[in-house]
Amino acid sequence: MTTVIDGKAYAQRLRETLAETVARLHSKHEMVPGLAVVLVGEDPASQVYVRNKAKQTVEVGMHSFEHRLDETTSEQTLLDLIDQLNADDKVHGILVQLPLPGHIDEFKVINAVSHDKDVDGFHLVNVGRLNTDGGGVVPCTPLGSLMMLKSHLGNLAGLHAVIVGRSNIVGKPMAALLLRENCTVTIAHSRTRDLEELCRTADILVAAVGRPQMVKGSWVKAGATVIDVGINRIQEGDRTRLVGDVDFAAAMKVAGAITPVPGGVGPMTIACLLHNTVQQAMRQAGIDVADNLID
Repeated sequence: MTTVIDGKAYAQRLRETLAETVARLHSKHEMVPGLAVVLVGEDPASQVYVRNKAKQTVEVGMHSFEHRLDETTSEQTLLDLIDQLNADDKVHGILVQLPLPGHIDEFKVINAVSHDKDVDGFHLVNVGRLNTDGGGVVPCTPLGSLMMLKSHLGNLAGLHAVIVGRSNIVGKPMAALLLRENCTVTIAHSRTRDLEELCRTADILVAAVGRPQMVKGSWVKAGATVIDVGINRIQEGDRTRLVGDVDFAAAMKVAGAITPVPGGVGPMTIACLLHNTVQQAMRQAGIDVADNLID
């Protein structure tokens, strides 16, 4: 029987752990971690995502600060706001919701956020640390995926992991994390030759390409663990349905375990955002950060 990896349940347990940590920080150090989220524009998906982040931030006992800006907001106005948040002692984590309007340079904005308050793990300092000394903040989606993999499989050493997708947000940091776990890692992409055959060699298959149901059941090695990062909307008659990058029904017949869409990686992404905020708050206060949440 294939195991469906319940991301909602994992995320709930992580939030419970974080709530306990936040309560201890408040009682012992008189501090409450604060997360500031900046949304530019009226993108419906981003609005839902930001609303969920704010709700869960408050639920674990942290402060939530929302800044909603008009789509015509200038790049300089956004950078000025980030400067203010960098200097605000009540704000321990800053997240600028992507994508940004076309007239704003995302790279400049991401790196304007202090690397000490970066909770996305996108700042160049944190990217560098992930790929060198293993410190800093880890991007939320790869971190959540790793937590579920380690919880389900235990020791990952020696397993062959194939990552389909080479983005800076998921593919590359996922590879770095799995290398740290002593996996043999292959990154595949749109120009990879014999992609199907390569995927069939994977003990761990991570699909992060943003193409609905691209990975077929026949691409999956028997007993493999499949992490489906994709969230795609497809039209079926009069209704819209969310699907992943993997043909879930077909993969279920072959895989040893698989994350569903929705309800898999998505809930863990937000929970890991809260995790990163707590860790950044502890670092800023000079409190030792325990990494046992991902052990």
